[in-house]
Amino acid sequence: MTSKFISFEGIDGSGKSTQMKLFSERLKKHGIEHVISREPGGSKGAEEIRKLLVEGNPDRWSHYTEMLLFTAARRDHLERTILPNLESGKTVVTDRFADSTRVYQGAAREGMEVTVNALHKLMIKSDPDITFIIDIDPKIALKRGLDRNSGEDRFEEFGIAFQQKLRSGFINLAKKYRKRCFVIDGNGEPETICDRIWTTYQDNI
Repeated sequence: MTSKFISFEGIDGSGKSTQMKLFSERLKKHGIEHVISREPGGSKGAEEIRKLLVEGNPDRWSHYTEMLLFTAARRDHLERTILPNLESGKTVVTDRFADSTRVYQGAAREGMEVTVNALHKLMIKSDPDITFIIDIDPKIALKRGLDRNSGEDRFEEFGIAFQQKLRSGFINLAKKYRKRCFVIDGNGEPETICDRIWTTYQDNI
């Protein structure tokens, strides 16, 4: 089986991290060599940029500065983690990639979609082979996110209206990229949700 680039997407508190762990266990069980990563982050330089993006006041950055920081982190992640592992034959599974920027900065912020897409085309030029979008009620997800008290809740602090915009953005994204984006019902027991993801994965590799 050739290596695959797989991303997990969804609003904050949708359960991506839990599902990635369960998915990783399934990959191990089937003997599929892989690495787990995340965004922003996934490489030394990108992890340093992460702190600038997910901590602090919600209004810490302008929308354009925020977009550039995400892109800088993603470029380092791509160069130092994603591409080397794919080239060595390993599957790469990441918690977020470019679709998050398309939604958080492109769809949920007015007038930025064209710039987001142009910057991606210029600097990243890559998308996952398969993207799982975990879909859940924004009210439930927001409560989960804030209850974590992780210190990385800058985006949760934008409130429920922003989370609702994000959910709509992800659903519309899945319609646009039907061949690689799959919306997964995020309701139910974690293992049940993972079964949905695994079935979708097997049907599309």
